[in-house]
Amino acid sequence: MLKKIGFLACLMFACDGNDQPKPPIVEEEEEFTQYGAPFDKVPDPQDVVLYEVNIRAFSENGDFQGVIDRLDHIQNLGVNTIWLMPIHPVGQVRSAGGLGSPYAVRDYRGVNPEFGDLDKLRELVDEAHARNIAVILDWVANHTSWDNAWMSNPSWYTRDGSGQIIPPPGTNWQDVAELNYDNFDMREAMINAMKYWVYEANIDGYRFDAVEFVPLDFWQQALGELNEIAGRKLIFLGEGGNPDNFTAGFQINYAFDFYNNIKQVFSVGRSAKTIFTTHEAEYAYIPAGAVKLRYTTNHDLSAWEATPIEAFGGESAALSASVITVFTSAAPLIYGSQEVGRENKLSFFDRDPIDWNDNQEMLESYRKIFSIYNETEAFRKGDLNWFDHDDIAAFTRTYAGEEYLVIANVRNAEKVWTVDDTLTSTQWTDRMSGDSLAFGETVTLPPFGFFVLKRSD
Repeated sequence: MLKKIGFLACLMFACDGNDQPKPPIVEEEEEFTQYGAPFDKVPDPQDVVLYEVNIRAFSENGDFQGVIDRLDHIQNLGVNTIWLMPIHPVGQVRSAGGLGSPYAVRDYRGVNPEFGDLDKLRELVDEAHARNIAVILDWVANHTSWDNAWMSNPSWYTRDGSGQIIPPPGTNWQDVAELNYDNFDMREAMINAMKYWVYEANIDGYRFDAVEFVPLDFWQQALGELNEIAGRKLIFLGEGGNPDNFTAGFQINYAFDFYNNIKQVFSVGRSAKTIFTTHEAEYAYIPAGAVKLRYTTNHDLSAWEATPIEAFGGESAALSASVITVFTSAAPLIYGSQEVGRENKLSFFDRDPIDWNDNQEMLESYRKIFSIYNETEAFRKGDLNWFDHDDIAAFTRTYAGEEYLVIANVRNAEKVWTVDDTLTSTQWTDRMSGDSLAFGETVTLPPFGFFVLKRSD
């Protein structure tokens, strides 16, 4: 049986090491020093184009300077927000191997010396802001490493019936210890650590890890307090898929169902129609202003399951899946390495540098895709109408008098799309190539081929 006490009791009274109520501790509110001027170009959730940085893999040295050196590359992709994987010192006790998991945090207010120091992080944020790019940090709230200083407060952690601190139940995460959110003092320390980086490094929000492992009322408390920081507009991305993520205050959460479905469309022949029924199901509960995060890979998928090249069936398939994913309603994510067609899995427990000279043709395709996305409000705000076909994902996006049509073959074979009656004898411009097209009765697509078209008649 897990040893926990009710959070309501700890709201009224602080708790000592034996989980016995005692009078509340009255402390002065912590004061922070603001570094730099708050960034005034943080995008709205529906306008976010997110790029995830695996710092260890991003350069030969695997440090902040390696990220700084490639900020122009990131900017040229059309990105407006960078997500840095955890930047904190990594636990060494019960390490999962290699250099250790960055998700085993040893000090919430420290910087991993592998990467640099606070000044170098500030430089990275400053340089990103100078390129009109926001920066969010990865935050791990469910657990810490076993050598985190918080271990001196056993009541801050979940314990078993014999009083022993335990890993997160139901997981194989033996390198971390689960935090006890019934403890009010721990909650306050966690929230203050979150505030610290907003002030001290001038960051623009967080990607919060495993949010559904942490109580909803904590997120309401934490995000509420972060939103009270004067003069700040912050991004809150939660690694969760439930509707109550938005109730808690997250603006963006994960499109788990969309990814799992589109992967099966490409890998096992599921109907392309399910792309749109899944899209509609995910957006049925999204409040105004919120958005899903959609992707064809991320650090977990590329490390433990498959890169897009492996998951979807080659370079052309990976691009076709990305086109569908980006141009439906979502905040699109690109994970550093996929734009140059990284084929082999990419670790984040060790240094495994990305070869940025690989596959420049694919890189150029991604640049065009995101250029079109950024220039076109229809892909963020427009109505979506899809056409019934098992092997071709075809849909229009219309907004403010403009109409776009995306047609993507999801099969490794030539397929013919019978043009919908509403679109026959219409004129279009191919936004990827600049060519003009006139529709007859059918369109033939090569294996995994696609078009991104703007109506021009």
